[in-house]
Amino acid sequence: MQDISLYKGQSHRFILLNESEPGEENGIPSNQYLIIHENTGILLDPGGFGVMPRVLSELLKYLKPEQIGAIVLSHQDPDIVGGLSTWMELTQASVYVSSIWTRFIPHYGISDMGRFIGIADEGELTTLAPGFEARFVPAHFLHSPGHINLYDPIAKILFSGDIGAALMPEGDDTIYVDDLSTHLSHIEGFHKRYMASNRALRCWVQQLESLGIDMIAPQHGPIYRGKAVSQLMSWLAQLQCGSDLMELRKTS
Repeated sequence: MQDISLYKGQSHRFILLNESEPGEENGIPSNQYLIIHENTGILLDPGGFGVMPRVLSELLKYLKPEQIGAIVLSHQDPDIVGGLSTWMELTQASVYVSSIWTRFIPHYGISDMGRFIGIADEGELTTLAPGFEARFVPAHFLHSPGHINLYDPIAKILFSGDIGAALMPEGDDTIYVDDLSTHLSHIEGFHKRYMASNRALRCWVQQLESLGIDMIAPQHGPIYRGKAVSQLMSWLAQLQCGSDLMELRKTS
């Protein structure tokens, strides 16, 4: 895979590390990202067991595994956490995940929870590498009740987990979305089904208004940039989804 640096500064990079093939994640390609600050790496949603070798191969172009200082899990799904036990063997990284999921993680075959750090429901500012402080942004009930996003204030990129995720046609290797109107057909069905409610979406959007976001990088599908960032936020703020679409039916 070609080097895709979403941001590249003198001492800071935000890299699209791997975009898995559909067969590797049961038909839905997933993105793994690597932030490098100075000589320390932060791995975002490292992926399921099937993609782990390929992600490691890409990572070795930039860092040794022992240079990974933090692993961030946006939520609890197996396409995020399935390969974690191997990453924990290769690195000494601290693992950040919503505090509500720390008691579920051992079910992935992880016995030592001493390296896990639970993120508070309200989010927080955290130093993930020497000299680099990032913001965890709560995105609860937007697919997961313990969904957490990560905002990189240097790159001005929001790692959004499943928010903004797209189901792209097979063979479509689009990297960026520049205009939401051409992309809606790939995201509308997913968001109506997997986001809990419009209220939850509006709470999420309101939190982001004070942040300067140049890109939104989801776990699945292309990265939003330019006007597509504000277009996505505006669209989500009015989207009826999840419980909004349910109807009460009387049983006979």
